[in-house]
Amino acid sequence: MIIQLTGLSGAGKSTLAEGVKTLLENHSLKVAIIDGDVYRKTLCKDLGFSKEDRMENIRRLGKAAWELKAAADIILIAAINPFEAIRKELKDNYDAKTVWIKCDIPVLTTRDTKGLYKRALLNDDHPDKVFNLTGINDTYEPPVSPDLVIDTSTEVVEQSIQNFFEFLIFSRASYFSNAARQ
Repeated sequence: MIIQLTGLSGAGKSTLAEGVKTLLENHSLKVAIIDGDVYRKTLCKDLGFSKEDRMENIRRLGKAAWELKAAADIILIAAINPFEAIRKELKDNYDAKTVWIKCDIPVLTTRDTKGLYKRALLNDDHPDKVFNLTGINDTYEPPVSPDLVIDTSTEVVEQSIQNFFEFLIFSRASYFSNAARQ
């Protein structure tokens, strides 16, 4: 089962993926995480931040997830994944479920774990200005019909992880029940 987590930088995609991985492994499930930040330095290091490159980035992550199917029960793709068309492509090609890790911009600018929001909000002539921060000065299309929404601006981390865990356990049971019927 492939799950694509989508959300703005700092929303908690990697944190939730790591947290739920521990819970799932405690239930004897094999979990793989494909972290967009990590893969940007390896598999996708040749890509920039144009719309086309961002979509190619997600295509590559989806293909990497598909290749891990035999080794893991659940594969989590934790990446910003800003465009609905590519999320739909992963759903169509790999039956990937979409989990929107939603977080309000004011909360993200307060958290700003990577200092990106501060840099994106600088004057355009500032040498440290970031011009392609998704959600601030680059496009983020909220998912049209995500399978789950987790709002990390209103929930504590532990509650978000628990909600995600329960969703995955239920989805996995449904996934295998449907597969057995076909």
